[in-house]
Amino acid sequence: MEIGVRILLAFLVHQVAHVGGQEDGGHEGCVPGFQVKHYQVADSGPFQKGQPLVQVEFDDCAGNEDVTFEVSDPSFQVDGDLNLVPHQDVLYSGPVLFIHGVSAHTDDMAQVEIIGLPVQSQHTLRNILGLGQTLTYRSKRSLLVPPMIVTENQRAPFPRPIGRLQVISTEKSGNHIFRLTGPGADQDPKGLFIIDTDTGEVSVSRSLDREAIDSYKLEVSTTDFAGNLIDEPTLLLITVIDQNDNRPIFKETRYAGEVLEGSPTGTTVMRMTAFDADDPATDNAALRYNIVRQSPDKPSPNMFYIDAEKGDIVTVISPTLLDRETLPTTTYELEIVAKDMAGSEVGLTGTATATITITDENDHAPEFTHPLFEASVNEGSTGVVVNLTVDDRDDPATEAWRAIYSIINGDPTQSFEIQTNPDNNEGMLSVVKPLDYEATAFHTLLIKVENEDPLVPDVGYGPSATATVHVTVLDVNEGPVFFPDPLTVTKMENIPVGSFVASLNATDPDILQIQNIRYAVLRDPAGWLSVNPVRGTVNTSASLDRESPYVHDNKYTAVFIATDNGNPPATGTGTLVIHLEDYNDNAPYVVPSVARVCEDAHDMNVAIVGGRDKDLPPNGAPFKIELGKQPGIDKTWKVTRVNSTHSQIMLLHSLKKANYQLPLLITDSGVPPLFNNTEVKVQVCVCKKNKMHCSSAHSHRASLLVLLATLLLALL
Repeated sequence: MEIGVRILLAFLVHQVAHVGGQEDGGHEGCVPGFQVKHYQVADSGPFQKGQPLVQVEFDDCAGNEDVTFEVSDPSFQVDGDLNLVPHQDVLYSGPVLFIHGVSAHTDDMAQVEIIGLPVQSQHTLRNILGLGQTLTYRSKRSLLVPPMIVTENQRAPFPRPIGRLQVISTEKSGNHIFRLTGPGADQDPKGLFIIDTDTGEVSVSRSLDREAIDSYKLEVSTTDFAGNLIDEPTLLLITVIDQNDNRPIFKETRYAGEVLEGSPTGTTVMRMTAFDADDPATDNAALRYNIVRQSPDKPSPNMFYIDAEKGDIVTVISPTLLDRETLPTTTYELEIVAKDMAGSEVGLTGTATATITITDENDHAPEFTHPLFEASVNEGSTGVVVNLTVDDRDDPATEAWRAIYSIINGDPTQSFEIQTNPDNNEGMLSVVKPLDYEATAFHTLLIKVENEDPLVPDVGYGPSATATVHVTVLDVNEGPVFFPDPLTVTKMENIPVGSFVASLNATDPDILQIQNIRYAVLRDPAGWLSVNPVRGTVNTSASLDRESPYVHDNKYTAVFIATDNGNPPATGTGTLVIHLEDYNDNAPYVVPSVARVCEDAHDMNVAIVGGRDKDLPPNGAPFKIELGKQPGIDKTWKVTRVNSTHSQIMLLHSLKKANYQLPLLITDSGVPPLFNNTEVKVQVCVCKKNKMHCSSAHSHRASLLVLLATLLLALL
């Protein structure tokens, strides 16, 4: 079975070559191969060992030396006289035998049809060749439909015969007509294949494209001249044989890959893949890959290798030479060629470019350019004082190059900080806490540099990964410092002018210098204070008033300045906060200044008034509110206390609608108490339906005297 299949495949390849020869118009003289392609033998079997069936005609045009023949049925062979003979007794053979002849000069096929064999329903051509095709047999006649092949891209002339059908019958054959139906015959694509209705010869009418349709399934049947079916439709399989008419194509013209420096030999970098539209079961689509150019070609022209079948690009160069820092470039360009026909010289090619980048690993430790850096900084200032420079041979675009700095010694107070400049990788050493010259005039720092990425295992940080920084603190004339700041004192308001308030205390931080300090007032909002310029004593220059708008929350704030005699002079400021205690120096007063009552003493004849005082308790409420000293006023009005701050004014009898000035006396609770004589305008109104109609006329004190006179006359 396997031999039959192999012979059939060889036959198909032969057909390609045979048709190609036809396309070229043939050659003059000898044509290598079988001189006759089809043989017919009348024999009903069985076949005896050594009995020739037919002598084939074969000439490789070179003397037929080293020619080998292979027969689809392994029970047969071609002997030295080119006779087809069984090499053992054979009871039955298939109706078609294929002979494959091969030499160094030709590779050809021939077909032998054995006519007259008895029908064997279990031994079909499909089973003999292993092709899975069933041929239909009848007890007395059968339609022999062998599979056919046609090569794609054939050139004119057309039509070209591709095979012949036969009717095998043990009886006398009658007249019949062959019919061909199906896609490619009477269905789209119509007219590709035609059949000679008398002889059963099948031909192709035009050139085919295997990449469009690789096989056709048609049906063959026979009818009599009246159109009556004789042989049932039988499957005819026509296979389109591939030609190498498609070159390999890469999906992309450029491919990119990368490999880490120091990678072991044989490390896979990337895979190149091309596509060939030809038949993948043939060498027409069997691709082989090859590197034809490497640029640059240093340190070796063969730094990479490509797997010919898989397309995998792997490293060939040793890990030691695959060093990004010593290679002439970090990017290599490879020209890759894919060739079909398994890479043979006649194969078609496709080309693509592979760009391989050698990526960096952290195999170089950063090193300070100097073992010692020096810097100076004024005391009391902050900011960058020095930039530390390093060298690193790794790729500047990676974490293997970027530096991380740290202070490992010499900064117990954490007055310094170091950060990395992202532009140049330098370490920027800064003072973050102001330094004091008088405390320490010299600092020695030990700085360490590392990379963001860890070093590879066989590389370590050397002595150059640390550096010493000497920072000299420069003396600056510092301003005097007040202590405490702020200074808080408590004083009673209204103390006599010239009274002592506080003594300022400012010291000069420049203890190594002998300097004098003078004091002055910098901000005194109310102008109440003065300071002795030498001693720093503060006295009142005006009366202190707790109720002043410059006092907030009982506190008065002033700012003083202290100046030394350095060159140039330096100043410092200090704050004095005076907490003012209250003194009963403000008389109380009555609110509101206008009150309303109804003229009818029995209807809404009461008004409420209250007391106010700028002083704090106990110099304010409770207040005492009473009628002023005016004869007879208590006959008409009455004042009654409501609470500690308010009292009510009551009209004792009806009065005429008018405005009256009512004298009141209010006294606070201070020690000693303060009082205030005041007048409240009382409007006597006409009240109707809860509405008050009051006089708009001006009030006058005489109205009370007239009222008093009227009352006296009424009593008399």
